[in-house]
Amino acid sequence: MSKIVVIGANHAGTACIKTILTNYGSENEVVVFDQNSNISFLGCGMALWIGDQISGPEGLFYSSKEGLEALGATIYMNSPVIAVDYDKKIITAIVDGKEHIETYEKLIFATGSQPIVPPIKGVKLKEDSREFQAELENIQFVKLYQNAQDVIEKLDDGDISRVAVVGAGYIGVELAEAFKRKGKDVTLIDVAKTCLSGYYADDFSKIMAANLQTHGIKLAFGETVQEISGNGKVEKLITDKASYKVDMVILAVGFKPNTSLSNGSVELYKNGAFIVDKKQETSVSGVYAIGDCATIYNNASQEVDYIALASNAVRTGIVAAHNACGHSLEGVGVQGSNGISIYGLNLVSTGLTLEKAQSKGFDAEEIEYSDKQKPDFIKKDNYEVTLKITYDKKTRRILGAQMLAMTDISLGIHFFSLAIQEGLTIDKLALTDLFFLPHFNKPYNYITMAALNAK
Repeated sequence: MSKIVVIGANHAGTACIKTILTNYGSENEVVVFDQNSNISFLGCGMALWIGDQISGPEGLFYSSKEGLEALGATIYMNSPVIAVDYDKKIITAIVDGKEHIETYEKLIFATGSQPIVPPIKGVKLKEDSREFQAELENIQFVKLYQNAQDVIEKLDDGDISRVAVVGAGYIGVELAEAFKRKGKDVTLIDVAKTCLSGYYADDFSKIMAANLQTHGIKLAFGETVQEISGNGKVEKLITDKASYKVDMVILAVGFKPNTSLSNGSVELYKNGAFIVDKKQETSVSGVYAIGDCATIYNNASQEVDYIALASNAVRTGIVAAHNACGHSLEGVGVQGSNGISIYGLNLVSTGLTLEKAQSKGFDAEEIEYSDKQKPDFIKKDNYEVTLKITYDKKTRRILGAQMLAMTDISLGIHFFSLAIQEGLTIDKLALTDLFFLPHFNKPYNYITMAALNAK
């Protein structure tokens, strides 16, 4: 029987552990170490919990220590791994306050990512804090279950009325909406000129920014936070252009891969992630890396990339599980498909924006098309959809797509994700057999029309 040690048990780790035990459980011993007190927390649902859009956090957990143990795993919670000896194939962890040595035959890193701590005066972290607790009270990171729980408890106390969210990416925008739904005075700050910078074309991002403003969220874009000050608690946030009185500051400027255990023995990507092949194996034989701590192949740009998404974490966990158990399986790559829904405005995207495609050297073009989803004689629930498609002018290959609407258009982006994965051209898309029924779409629908209008 082979022993497989998994370090980390959230999205990637849980998917990996379950795949091993349900397919190869009789042949493998699985030992898991996680430094947290809980597993499988859907951090992407935190804003819904904070904003009272769901009744509580219970539904945000999809597995448990007990559930994995019932499948046959040995689970050590609150047990950080502090060292890996790749030559001797042993790991050292802290279990119940004492050093614990564990041997392995295969090792799988599912160590995830850590919040980026921006260089801001007044943001100094306690040295022994694994959960990034700042010395100044009410400076918050929101990543773990405990982080969200802490924020909610403080909001419910009633002392917090003004909240600044630093970082206008997906998490920052979602949290800004959540705090506003809680009745707080919210300011969203970012050094970029608009929100969701890099994920969408500039005009789509500005539509989302206007949506935030319409709902009472103050925007401070193009500003760099320089200092957070207060007497024990947050009182003021200072940027290069303005000063804001605040009671809480949320730092949501991004994440970095947690690969401190590489020890210089495992090859790392330019941002510090473990470099892996399509089987999720690192540069060290028998050592795999999955989820946010690892690279992944980007089908749109056709290169190794870093795309930290829960969906990618699950898929890479499945791939690594099969390979660690001796069954060869390659991942098919990803497109970085993602989406956001704020006050009913839905944006979804996959692949490369025009700006990103051009920055990577593609001779790229973009076609935009807007139309109602259904024929004009359908009066109820007939929303306008705007679609952008990025494609390479030389090869005609589709490189990316973005969609915007006040209705659920998420299935459409799945279509484009598959198109990019399979190398579909814009010309083939124009002739693709898309069904028509007035209840759903038009015979000349916005996807077909966008493709037909490509240069």
